[in-house]
Amino acid sequence: MGTESMSAGAKVTAKDFRLYYGDFLALKGLNVDFPDKSITAIIGPSGCGKSTFLRSINRMNDLIEGVRVAGEIVYQGTNIYDPSVDLMWLRSRVGMVFQRPVAFPLSIYDNVACAPRVQGVRKRSELDEIVERSLRGVGLWDDVKDDLKKSALGLSLGNQQKLCIARAISTNPDVILLDEPASALDPIATLVLEDLMWKLREDYCLVIVTHNMQQAARASDYTVFMLGGEVVETGPTRQVFTNPRDPRTERYITGKLV
Repeated sequence: MGTESMSAGAKVTAKDFRLYYGDFLALKGLNVDFPDKSITAIIGPSGCGKSTFLRSINRMNDLIEGVRVAGEIVYQGTNIYDPSVDLMWLRSRVGMVFQRPVAFPLSIYDNVACAPRVQGVRKRSELDEIVERSLRGVGLWDDVKDDLKKSALGLSLGNQQKLCIARAISTNPDVILLDEPASALDPIATLVLEDLMWKLREDYCLVIVTHNMQQAARASDYTVFMLGGEVVETGPTRQVFTNPRDPRTERYITGKLV
């Protein structure tokens, strides 16, 4: 599968990971490393399992009836599907950003402060510090510092998505999962989001699902190509896009496989 070039410094590793919806095998023995301080893009046609795989990395699929798994996804030396794993802890360490911005109908401040509050942070000075750090981290602080009490729903879609990322980093995670985060954004807001991802990769492991080939080529260090619930090829993005090992990868990238 060509994973050897991605194994150094892996933050998350899937080992023969399988996921079933009832009797249907949706993910078929995936073996993938996600390196730290880098962006890994997961690409593939609709229905290939890429979003299902992404949601598996912080166990969001647990919410779906009839889902069961086999194999492992290892984070910090622990299989996250071990029964002893605390889901609140896992999701504070492995944050999630969805396709459409999911800003809560709360103030900008409370959108960012909600996760730290759930974790028990009550001191106003601590919350103030977390909110400012998180909003600075996504380049939003200067735009909203005088409007923190205003509704987050008044922000543009692009800024709402930045706010969602600020909320994700408010718990000091290691990993940020992004499920087609630019699909609702215009081209300018998309490029701003990609610039933000490049900045965030200095401190985090980012994993992005995207249907946009140009975005994957532009905004990732590594690429995972999936087809039919399987990983066909993984490797540095430049190599996957310019010299793919598997003919199916080449057909998909050139638009001959949809």
